[in-house]
Amino acid sequence: MSTLVRKSGCTPFSLQSWPTQIFRRWLCLLSLSLLLLFWFGLLITTRDDASSTAAARSSGLRGYMRISPAKRRLVRRSHIPTENSQFLNIHCNQCALVSSSGQMLGADAGEEIDQKGCVIRMNNAPTSGYEKDVGSRTSVRVVSHTSVPLLVENEQHYFHELAGTTYVFWGPERNMRQDGKGKIFNVLLKMALKYPNARLYALTRDKVQYCDGVFQNETGKNRMKTGAYLSTGFFTMILALDMCDSISVYGMIDNNYCSRANHSVVPYHYYERNRVNECRMYKFHENAKHGGHRFITEKAIYAKWAKHHKMHFKHPSWSI
Repeated sequence: MSTLVRKSGCTPFSLQSWPTQIFRRWLCLLSLSLLLLFWFGLLITTRDDASSTAAARSSGLRGYMRISPAKRRLVRRSHIPTENSQFLNIHCNQCALVSSSGQMLGADAGEEIDQKGCVIRMNNAPTSGYEKDVGSRTSVRVVSHTSVPLLVENEQHYFHELAGTTYVFWGPERNMRQDGKGKIFNVLLKMALKYPNARLYALTRDKVQYCDGVFQNETGKNRMKTGAYLSTGFFTMILALDMCDSISVYGMIDNNYCSRANHSVVPYHYYERNRVNECRMYKFHENAKHGGHRFITEKAIYAKWAKHHKMHFKHPSWSI
């Protein structure tokens, strides 16, 4: 019998080796199964992350809500947010955030600014007559509640001729409440009804409170207790971080600029030549006990953010 087995080339069966062979096969199958489970789990996780990112972008930025008559009716019926609410849906790889500072005069940055994917401006800062320095395109305009009347004075221009621009408005609850008692919100609601193609959005109350929290976390100071108001620039920077992969900031000075002996004297706004100069305005607000913007403190916060985000400052440049 043993002779026949050897001649056939077959390995003789051994009762002593059988448990070892079974264990090795079981161990091999177990290892293979674990590898397959790991690969499958990694694949599912990657797909879920991609789906979550796509869903987040498709649903928009939830801190910015569309102003529309339909939304007003929903708010009157219930204070509970609905799935029909429209949030700002915008994303850009490269953004230009253009300051309203007099630093932009003579910057000759217009062509460079217009080449960015999105161009963000503030309040009623004009481009007409200043194209060479500040560019001509406007993708998003962030507007303070105090500047809304300035836009309404020229409503045909802002909400009809520039209907392709997205407007984001911010203000305190007393002016922006949506129950019929918000004075500024009611004005914006009329503009939305009159110009249905206009893209008008407002920061939600939660987003405003979030921005207050960011300021307190960065400075250790409660904004309201110290008598300070966040500036339009602060809300604009928060929005830019929400919607942009990289940000080029034009015309914004750093927090030490005004303390340098050789700093240039420019108007607070590039389009208001006869107003107070920028540094004088900044110092006044920084030291105001009530109702002041902490412009210099905010610039120090941006410098910290620039270390962790793709953020570059031009005209003048910053040393981060």
